[in-house]
Amino acid sequence: MKLITLYLPEPYIKLLDQLVNERYYPNRAEAIRVAIRDLINEEVVRRKAVG
Repeated sequence: MKLITLYLPEPYIKLLDQLVNERYYPNRAEAIRVAIRDLINEEVVRRKAVG
């Protein structure tokens, strides 16, 4: 894995922390990885349906 740095609005961070505190994810990084994976998968499916 590669390390990246990104800036997020404070409300996003608060909601990420809420998901971690509620034990939906073990940490912020995993929640972000899942969100990016899901976005990529949705985009691929959408583009295949259009093209």
